[in-house]
Amino acid sequence: MTTGSSSKAGPAHRLVEAGVTLVIALFGVIVIIGSVKAGINWGAEGPRAGFFPFYIGIFIVVSSAINLWNGLREDNDALFAEWGQLRQVMSVVVPTAIYVGVMPFIGLYVSSMIFIAWFMRWLGKYPWLTVVAVAIGMPIVTYFIFERWFLVPLPKGPVEEWLGL
Repeated sequence: MTTGSSSKAGPAHRLVEAGVTLVIALFGVIVIIGSVKAGINWGAEGPRAGFFPFYIGIFIVVSSAINLWNGLREDNDALFAEWGQLRQVMSVVVPTAIYVGVMPFIGLYVSSMIFIAWFMRWLGKYPWLTVVAVAIGMPIVTYFIFERWFLVPLPKGPVEEWLGL
């Protein structure tokens, strides 16, 4: 979508604001549905598990509706961001989402090695020796600090199981 006030292309501020508001409202609906399943009434021992989250969900949905109404009433067709700027943001958001998504399957350490190496080489343009040293060194340091010294178990995958960590 382009705006009439600028020769540069990108989504309008109003469109992005409406999209974010609708996503937040969807979250509120999910909270309400989960609360109803857990029970929203008052039991013999007091409020059931879904009692308070149900009202929080209603608050989220009503607040989102108010924000959507106010956002659509305003005459704000200004450019939110140019497509090139959004591509730069997505070049960080997408790999981070993939990192979080694969972590339960391959573990924190292997996914962190890949994630660190990817960003150092792709965005930072660091030399391979530096990339390999940091990508392997950071998860090792993390392992010793959290798992050995603080005794906090972190998510492990098949490689860590194979190594007996």
